[in-house]
Amino acid sequence: MASFKYCIECNNLLYPREDKAARQLLFACRNCQFEEPADNACVFRHEVVHAPSEQTMVLADLSSDPTLPRANLSCPKCSYHETVFFQSSSRRTDAKMTLFYVCGNRACGHRWTD
Repeated sequence: MASFKYCIECNNLLYPREDKAARQLLFACRNCQFEEPADNACVFRHEVVHAPSEQTMVLADLSSDPTLPRANLSCPKCSYHETVFFQSSSRRTDAKMTLFYVCGNRACGHRWTD
């Protein structure tokens, strides 16, 4: 995990800088001449977290998947009598256990949670 580093001389933020001659990553202050070698080569990490509802939009034709369980619930949009359901596969610690329902009517394809 990358964290902020601060100058020990003037308490300003240190920015990554490359020393091309020594082929080394440094953290340098922009206000004074302080530099320190980087203890980690990671300068920035961007982690994309998708909501479970976004993940279901990626999958097409969930209603035709034979591995998903089915229930006799009516679709709130078209009143079709069969739905496919599955649980969120999110591994985030703050994610709740949520059931997602998909209408069994391929023409409708409505998705909702209970």
